[in-house]
Amino acid sequence: MDDAAIRAALAAIDVVMVETTHAGNLGAAARAMKNMGLSQLVLVNPQASIDDEAIARASRADDILHQARIVPSLTEALANASLVVGTSARSRHIPWPLLSPRELGARVASALPAGNRIALVFGRESNGLSNDELQLCHLHVHIPTDADYSSLNVAQAIQLLCYEMRLAVSGEELTSHQAWGVEWDYPLATHEQLDGMLRHLEQTLVDIDFLDPNTPKQLMTRLRRLYQRAAPDQMEINMLRGMLAQINKRLPPRSE
Repeated sequence: MDDAAIRAALAAIDVVMVETTHAGNLGAAARAMKNMGLSQLVLVNPQASIDDEAIARASRADDILHQARIVPSLTEALANASLVVGTSARSRHIPWPLLSPRELGARVASALPAGNRIALVFGRESNGLSNDELQLCHLHVHIPTDADYSSLNVAQAIQLLCYEMRLAVSGEELTSHQAWGVEWDYPLATHEQLDGMLRHLEQTLVDIDFLDPNTPKQLMTRLRRLYQRAAPDQMEINMLRGMLAQINKRLPPRSE
């Protein structure tokens, strides 16, 4: 695969930076992306601006900075993504699917041919992604580091994952295989579509008295994890929404 074809494939991958506080990290991230052929940068509520420092650190990758999409929330950044991957250095109370960068590359390479959009989400310099933000992600990726010095700059993390994305897409070392024997028949559901189904499911569970909204515990968090792990496609989400709609029709009207 030549460079043009690699760049075209990688254009379906968004690098999402959440509330970045240092302009230099914006520039360094853009440089890291351009080194590896990625071009789609999304900035969520950035605390730093694209200033002279950012442009200097970009080192002729300032086109990525100037074309970056700036959004107020992570939910908006992920609306069109079918596979969302959060970077995490910490263990969580609820286990979540966790991949190495190399495993993630293979997963992304197998998802791209069906037209899926991928989001790689990087957190704040000081404390990464919150638990709520990580729960929006289908998968978590952990970059293994030396136990005595595990601190990674966000631009370094972006460089490492962009390298793995390029390696996987180019097929230089990895051979993608289809777990189902053929190409998948429908694109994966976007984050927005999956989120809409989960909100529909939550309301239905309340309506049938399965979920008490006053004491929800972690039911919806675990159901979100279940559906994100399953990675339903758009047809499957439509079927689920259809089933929920039929259940809603059969329910007796609630008294006010």
